[in-house]
Amino acid sequence: MNRVQIVAVSLVAVAGMAGLAHAQPVQLRVTIQNLSPANSLSFAPLRVGFHNGSYDAFNNGMAAGAAITSIAEGGSGSDWFPAFAAADPNATLGTVVGTPPGPLLPGATAFTDFVVDPAVNRFFTFGSMVVPSNDHFIGNDSPTQYMLFTAAGQLNLTSISQFGRDIWDNGSEVEDPANAAFVVGGVNAQRTPQNGVVNFNFDRLYTFNGLMTAAGYTFNRQIGASDEVYRISFEVIPAPGAAALLGLGGLVGLRRRR
Repeated sequence: MNRVQIVAVSLVAVAGMAGLAHAQPVQLRVTIQNLSPANSLSFAPLRVGFHNGSYDAFNNGMAAGAAITSIAEGGSGSDWFPAFAAADPNATLGTVVGTPPGPLLPGATAFTDFVVDPAVNRFFTFGSMVVPSNDHFIGNDSPTQYMLFTAAGQLNLTSISQFGRDIWDNGSEVEDPANAAFVVGGVNAQRTPQNGVVNFNFDRLYTFNGLMTAAGYTFNRQIGASDEVYRISFEVIPAPGAAALLGLGGLVGLRRRR
């Protein structure tokens, strides 16, 4: 086999590996950024699900169920994860959390890697409590709003941005500055039920202006409807074997040119 044939075979092998990577599970890095101004919004750890498009966590204009309420009122997702798994047993579920664990403060960034099968779980759903608040959160209403992978397994989205206008009010608790989450001295058990519906409402967060947060800063909402406050980014991380093969192909090609 001459050098030209070696190059050709190497390129075919690399192409085959690239196709294989899209047909099989991939390592996906999910990075989150809090883009809020200093002393403004913080966010609970991001709860995520990669799924087949069947799980609907909540609906705009309707009363919130226990699943989304566990994110909106406490940020834990204690009911969200079981409900998600029951609706889609093959979903990949998890959390993006920073170091040290806890709310993502203004200006902070964190990432977590997941193994996702694009052939099974093409869609992405997320939820995170916005703090300080009683029951505000970010998340997607429609389960098919974010198609993360194409039918061929290619990454379809590189990022999702959330603006002030995208912040939800769960409608389950009245805004109570004295007993909100992330406020110094707040008591969850003393919150007041609202019995409302899920709706877009970032404006009421001004209620918490001037309060001391658990992170030690005095809250000032500052953000408006068109201000980007949060970003979720996606990146496929090549497997070490694939990276090594790509490097080998490059070396063979270089040897041929020399």
